[in-house]
Amino acid sequence: MEKGTPVVTEMKVIPVAGRDSMLMTLSGAHAPFFTRNLVILKDSAGHTGIGEIHGGDYTCAALESCIPLVEGKPIGTYRSILDSIHKASTRAPEDDGEGIQTLDISKLKFVVKAEWAIECALLDLLGQYMDLPMCQLLGNGKQRDKVETLGYLFYVSDKSKAEALPYLDESDSSDPWFRLRRQEMLTPERIVEQAQVLHEKYGFRNFKLKGGVLPGAEELESIQALKKAFPNGRINIDPNGAWGLEEAIRICKPMEGILTYVEDPCGPEAGYSSREIMAEFKNAVNLPVATNMIATDWRQFYHAAAQKSVDIVLADPHFWGFDGSVRMAQLLNDWGLTWGSHSNNHFDITLTAFAHVAAAAPGTPTALDTHWIWQDGQNLLKDTPQIKDGYLEVPDKPGMGVTIDMEKVAEANALYQKLPSHDRDDAMAMQYLIPNWKYDSKKPCLVR
Repeated sequence: MEKGTPVVTEMKVIPVAGRDSMLMTLSGAHAPFFTRNLVILKDSAGHTGIGEIHGGDYTCAALESCIPLVEGKPIGTYRSILDSIHKASTRAPEDDGEGIQTLDISKLKFVVKAEWAIECALLDLLGQYMDLPMCQLLGNGKQRDKVETLGYLFYVSDKSKAEALPYLDESDSSDPWFRLRRQEMLTPERIVEQAQVLHEKYGFRNFKLKGGVLPGAEELESIQALKKAFPNGRINIDPNGAWGLEEAIRICKPMEGILTYVEDPCGPEAGYSSREIMAEFKNAVNLPVATNMIATDWRQFYHAAAQKSVDIVLADPHFWGFDGSVRMAQLLNDWGLTWGSHSNNHFDITLTAFAHVAAAAPGTPTALDTHWIWQDGQNLLKDTPQIKDGYLEVPDKPGMGVTIDMEKVAEANALYQKLPSHDRDDAMAMQYLIPNWKYDSKKPCLVR
């Protein structure tokens, strides 16, 4: 009988692209396409493991450089494999260590760790070898069969104003959500309509609005309208630190009892870091504060926790790793704080990975973010987990419990190869709305 776990026989890195709506954030407008990188591992037992991470040439090259450290290694030594990658890595010269305190999209690639796609694929293989779902290999094992998710609402611009850009037109779709998600939605009425259509399709009861687009007071009018439409729903907003401290206190104080939490209301100002400014916000406003910007690694989290800057850490596995994200969930639960997960544009491989991580998180996590509703229909899996009644199902088959569709992957790779640029650039589409627009971390994107 052969001893030990199967060995990785092949590692492939496949960059892919998908279609997006003209979603608005502090950093500008989403382009017509988004990019991701896939990792596909094969082992000596004949199994295939998959992982997905942020897109771009920088991340793709980082993954490809890891191939010699992965191929030929037993899958049971996945922690050692990751450790060897960490020890071999060096900080890029342009990485100033500031992370995404100011939502500078060009720095996102330094916060995301490419190797977490490898970790995901290795855990997928290990779960298949052990005949266990991936969530059973994380933390204290599986805690729940389904994961509560929220409806991630966005202001959407009129794509006809950027007629030179090939945004997808779904006006002839038979699905009400698919039709709506490509339309302009910039008023409280349209945001409520967005939430209602999402409630009908996916059963969401809780919602988060991406802010940093209109003046803060106007965005909170949308929050009030949402609370009126969903009085029992948990309603949140994320302006990505666009508001100054004084403004954030002034407009959020009346939202006590309406907002369930506010995510990253303030950024750095007056010589103080986001962690210090958000601690002052918490002293003044009786609202829980969440973040995915000021605690993106353990050292940052130490300072955020020491200053009591946050109550909810949205520990995206693509920032923290799968083991790290669940370790954060355990720590927060022990400390009486709350765990959740942020997301970016992604395919259904990431959706599945998030389901497993959240299934292993102890306690009562906050409802998970997912951008996937904006990409629904562009599946790279043959058996995409479904969101029903506001909950994402957790596959119960071994490993990730899903099957990759290589024909769809090939199509997404072909689309990627046609793109003139593979890096995210939210400023490009904004030029069609506001000529010579430039990113400003202290100004909502439509306030110029």
